[in-house]
Amino acid sequence: MADLFEDPALNDDLKEVQVLRKKLRLLVERLHQTIVGQDRVILEVILTLLCRGHVLLEGVPGLAKTLLVRTLSELLSLRFSRIQFTPDLMPTDIIGAEIIEEDPDTGKRNFKFIEGPIFCQILLADEINRTPPKTQAALLEAMQEVSVTAAGETRHLFPPFFVLATQNPLEQEGTYPLPEAQLDRFLMKVRLDYPTMEQEENIVLLTTMDRKVNPEPVLDGPEILNYQQLVRKLPVSRQVAKYAVAIVRATRPPAKPDGTFVAQNLDVGAGPRASQNIVLAAKAHAIIRERLHASVEDVKAVALPILRHRIKTSFEAESEGITPDDIVKKLIEIVPIPEPDKGK
Repeated sequence: MADLFEDPALNDDLKEVQVLRKKLRLLVERLHQTIVGQDRVILEVILTLLCRGHVLLEGVPGLAKTLLVRTLSELLSLRFSRIQFTPDLMPTDIIGAEIIEEDPDTGKRNFKFIEGPIFCQILLADEINRTPPKTQAALLEAMQEVSVTAAGETRHLFPPFFVLATQNPLEQEGTYPLPEAQLDRFLMKVRLDYPTMEQEENIVLLTTMDRKVNPEPVLDGPEILNYQQLVRKLPVSRQVAKYAVAIVRATRPPAKPDGTFVAQNLDVGAGPRASQNIVLAAKAHAIIRERLHASVEDVKAVALPILRHRIKTSFEAESEGITPDDIVKKLIEIVPIPEPDKGK
């Protein structure tokens, strides 16, 4: 006799989650054929993809940011473009432009729109902070609306549309800080650290020999769209939503949860999009852990890369070397976890 309390739809979702887990394991395995270490970075990039978001990768030159994105594009079987951002890059170099084309038969001249490199599915915006804000802003509409407006016409991009931007630390010469509106369009800001001694030895050995890797694709466009929808279907409890909102609201003046460390070192807080992204990423994190519900621990796991680029430290904090990461870690420690709602 069938279990009256069994939800067939839930079982179908669990099967999908299990299939996704197998594919993601294979994806990570093939990424590691080229990329040494960087497990946390790979996890956060995958989470961003599942959330239908975009990711900003920050690190000094030589940490394989570009190599990671290029390898990922080969494994995802998506239409790939790369834009190398430079100080003289113009918005039309990204979006495209109209040209006058003459018909060889009739001699008539017509305007023809030539698509720019943004008309793709996975876009590598390499060294995005090497170009002025005017050109950086050319990505805004595409990242938010998955479309661009050019020559008075809105043109839709190919789903799934995934932007991976790399940037060098802002302290370096020849860089332009990204505007707040641009930063907020990135679901996560992921920091790449120097490799360990053992990892660097392996990097040297792998990259100084005649070795070619031709990774086979693991996921295609329709599969990615299906899994992105699966993440959004996942239910989340009010307790988890409350906790995510509480952390984000604790970054905003005058809501200071401890009255000392946060109050003295935080100047600008995160907006509501941060709360939305934390809950969405918590769902994706739960799915990767093969669970059909997001928990408070999932929120804690994703809060740092989602908040670090959305808050601004005070002048006093900067002078003392206190970073946004320090603030977020402190908030995770001190913001109380709400009580579960009774009967839910």
